[in-house]
Amino acid sequence: MPMPWTYRQATREWQAFLADAKDAMDTPTDNTTFTAVEGVLRAFRRRLTPQQAIDFAQILPSVLRALFVADWNLSDPVIPPGTRADWTAEARALRRHHNVTPENCVAATACALRRAVLREDLDRVLSRLPPFAADFWSTPGIDPATLGPRIV
Repeated sequence: MPMPWTYRQATREWQAFLADAKDAMDTPTDNTTFTAVEGVLRAFRRRLTPQQAIDFAQILPSVLRALFVADWNLSDPVIPPGTRADWTAEARALRRHHNVTPENCVAATACALRRAVLREDLDRVLSRLPPFAADFWSTPGIDPATLGPRIV
């Protein structure tokens, strides 16, 4: 079997994702964008069982997958779904003293994610996750025709 694309093109996929997230968030640097994305991913992961999180991670590009599972304590309890305001507050609380994550971080990360993965793969995994997951990764007000992987 040939090497999977996501491993061969890991840097290219990551740079494209980060650029999309940075544009959508209007953050000033890659570092601020990274912190925002990491916070969003952690907020989502905290609401999933380990198996659900691994199922979700399987569809992510390799660097994003690594970020999603990094520093994960499997003994942490799964927390209730919450709301977009909760998810945003959690993302903004990561590294609180130097976090400039914008209010639109969840929606912006969702847009970037939808440009990084196949829609069918994301829809399939979200259908197997708790109902809040579809809301978490929704992109209200964004034309679905503008979403979809730009690197395949």
